[in-house]
Amino acid sequence: MPVRRALPRRGRRTVGAWCFADHMGPALATKDHGLDIGPHPHVGLQTVTWLIQGEALHHDSLGTEQLITPGALNLMTAGSGVAHAEEATGQYEGSLQGVQLWIAQPDATRHLGPAFEHHAALPQIALTNLDVTVLLGEFEGVSSAARRDTELVGLDLVARGPTNLPLRGDFEYALVVLEGSLHIGDDVLEPGNLGYLAPGNDELFVDATPPSRAMLLGGVPFESEILMWWNFVARSRQEIDGAYDDWRNRDNRFGTVPSSLARIESPEPYWREPS
Repeated sequence: MPVRRALPRRGRRTVGAWCFADHMGPALATKDHGLDIGPHPHVGLQTVTWLIQGEALHHDSLGTEQLITPGALNLMTAGSGVAHAEEATGQYEGSLQGVQLWIAQPDATRHLGPAFEHHAALPQIALTNLDVTVLLGEFEGVSSAARRDTELVGLDLVARGPTNLPLRGDFEYALVVLEGSLHIGDDVLEPGNLGYLAPGNDELFVDATPPSRAMLLGGVPFESEILMWWNFVARSRQEIDGAYDDWRNRDNRFGTVPSSLARIESPEPYWREPS
């Protein structure tokens, strides 16, 4: 599965609470092979799975089994610890493409228990030359029902020409192009690039030629500096060490994921003495 990582990058680790953005595919999925991501742990973050083509099956240590399809949202909150796997459905064959996003949790919620949400349908808005799906947060007076622990927004954009995007002046934003290209002034954003806009803007003029698809991720600059290592988002190496040890030792903190795929073992944090 080819992956383009837009966030984090050198010089830009977070955008609001958004701390990770992978564009997956397009790739050919079979009944038995798709994302093929075996059981692995998370702490201190929320995962957002959004497909624009294909199907995948989510399993987690909360006992969730959820089919994810285009237009539906999977939102898993790790909190103090959760594990999950993403698998082929056993039925779907065809093109598979989507995004995997992470949201850093604030101190107020990152030590609480895990949770899972599935939203089969999300609000949509039609603007000039632009169709918008509101994954998280609020846009133009329309709100997603998905949980949010900080002030943020996540939008799927399908652009067919020049348009003005209304923005919040207290938000910073990132644009991640999935298909086509977006022209912003003299800059051209294509898949594999990250477009960043600092707080202080109330609109953004973009032009899409040919018709393009992108994610707009925004939020209030995050409350504190995070430490992100492997699948963990924390504030210190000590927290990472604890999560690493608990996963390696199969501690009940992360539970068990019913999956046909092999469990993914963690590399050792680079700052530790080899065990």
